[in-house]
Amino acid sequence: MHALDQDDDLADFEPREITIDDVTRRVWVGGQGAGAGAGAGAGGPAVIVMTEMPGISPEVARFARWVRDAGFTVWMPSLFGRDGAVPGADEGAAIFRRTCIAATFRAVATGGPGAVTDWLRGLARIAHQACGGPGVGAIGMCFTGNYALSMMLEPAVLAPVLCQPSLPLDAPAAIESPPEELAAVRARLEREDLTVLAYRFAGDAVCRAERFAAYERALGDRFRPRTLPDTAARREGLSPFFARHVPTPHSVVTAHLIDEAGQPTLAARDEILAFFAERLT
Repeated sequence: MHALDQDDDLADFEPREITIDDVTRRVWVGGQGAGAGAGAGAGGPAVIVMTEMPGISPEVARFARWVRDAGFTVWMPSLFGRDGAVPGADEGAAIFRRTCIAATFRAVATGGPGAVTDWLRGLARIAHQACGGPGVGAIGMCFTGNYALSMMLEPAVLAPVLCQPSLPLDAPAAIESPPEELAAVRARLEREDLTVLAYRFAGDAVCRAERFAAYERALGDRFRPRTLPDTAARREGLSPFFARHVPTPHSVVTAHLIDEAGQPTLAARDEILAFFAERLT
């Protein structure tokens, strides 16, 4: 059991430097193919776990371990922040500001050259080739929430999960995907009988009800929204970043998850794991 209030060394994952389109990122891999002694899970099809802001916190790593221990191979790319660190208030805010102006992340909205989602689709292809199975799962959280939807342009991705998708920050009723991408994703969902799971808290000031309504208009009944009551959110023992900068319930399966039987957030986690199992095994 790893303490959530201390930095996590991620020692039970194998760090790999993966280069795609001349961009190299560290990816933490756990499960099948993770190397001798690394990754305690039984292994299986790949799931790409994309961190929320401001980085791979102990709570994000805990969720990745749950996925791994459910029988999947986790591929957790380092996209921003210090891997394994407890999010500090000032450091986390600085990471947020830097990421928002980074060219590779700004390119997401336009699908421009070098967009991080292009890299993630390449990672899905590599993970599928390495792990086999019908395809790959992908979960994005907060800043990366919509990335899991954009990854559906890669045929290997079969099970997308959007947790509190937060972009664009200045347009609560908008989706961080161009119309042609949304149309292509919807066509694939209908053609292949696939669905998208999505989660938010009712009172989330960042991922609001208007955004889920926009997803429903864009994707129809292929979009399966889940809205949890604010009373289901963990309130005590939050990291300094969340305590100072995230005043409303937000992170469904990480910072605001209550790890107790019968809790709605734990039920959301179990539904996600069952979704991966249904689509990937």
